[in-house]
Amino acid sequence: MKKRVYKISKLFLVFSIITVSFSCTSDDDNTNDDDDNVDVTIVDVDASFFTTADGSVTITTVPCTLSDGTTGDCYQIVTSSIPTDHTVGPWCPDNIADDASAGGIWLEGGQVYDVDGAFVQNMATFYNDTNWLMYDANGDIFVTDTEEDCTNAANPNVGAEYENFCVECLPSYVANLTQTWLIPITPVLQDSATLFATGPGGPMNTAPSTRGIALNGIEFSAPAPVDNILGAYTLAPFDDAGGHINVNQGYHYHAATGFSTKIEQTDGHAALIGYALDGHGIFEHLDADGNEYADLDTLLGHTDDTRGYHYHVDEAGNNNFINGLKGAYATN
Repeated sequence: MKKRVYKISKLFLVFSIITVSFSCTSDDDNTNDDDDNVDVTIVDVDASFFTTADGSVTITTVPCTLSDGTTGDCYQIVTSSIPTDHTVGPWCPDNIADDASAGGIWLEGGQVYDVDGAFVQNMATFYNDTNWLMYDANGDIFVTDTEEDCTNAANPNVGAEYENFCVECLPSYVANLTQTWLIPITPVLQDSATLFATGPGGPMNTAPSTRGIALNGIEFSAPAPVDNILGAYTLAPFDDAGGHINVNQGYHYHAATGFSTKIEQTDGHAALIGYALDGHGIFEHLDADGNEYADLDTLLGHTDDTRGYHYHVDEAGNNNFINGLKGAYATN
């Protein structure tokens, strides 16, 4: 893992829209530097951390152009649509008597809920809406069971015939699908961060919607459109790893719950689980002792001398990973 040290003036630190902390501890103690310049470590993407040995991820080096107009080298990462380091599913239980092992999870209001039979049975109360009735007189839950149903029920303009269905798309539907990503090998910090859109009225989003790539090659996706899903009286659960499938993206994550490949850190820092599209590392939410980081900026990032600028994923229940990109990202 190559590291470089760049000089950045304090003027940048003052007037940037992002406040960067130069400590990677879990407390509020930040060190102030009285010199005219502050050393910022730039850490290259380490391709050896990805799960390439089983052939599910292939990485090559290609020239690329970044969003700030600079040119350089990127890793071109081609991935399969199903992870090989953990099992996927289940998502929808079959009957309201099923326990949590038969279903996945749902993210709501910052909390993670088991999608067991009782959750489905209780949805009318949970959402205070009597239109929810996702099971028949025998307690059998209505679940999409074909690729056509999966595709139609996942459509933003889902038809009324799919109301009160639990949407479950299977790995066999995307067995031949691959995804290709470009990530700058050496991150390029920007004076102004690119914020991801936060919904109607939020910041304009000029960056790709993908937040980053897990070390197993699976996409860290934008937040799931929960309002659209629930508005159609459908439920599209995530499995216990925080992922589900659609036929265009394949399997992708909406939360980090600790199932995917991670690189433990020797100093007690949170483990590395992937890279953002700007090449900066994405680490788990908590450190090795289970503590949160109190000095994260608006993007959910901060800096230390070992890892340079990097991100920590949001809590799983928030249906979110990071809030923007501190560095330039590939545009080609």
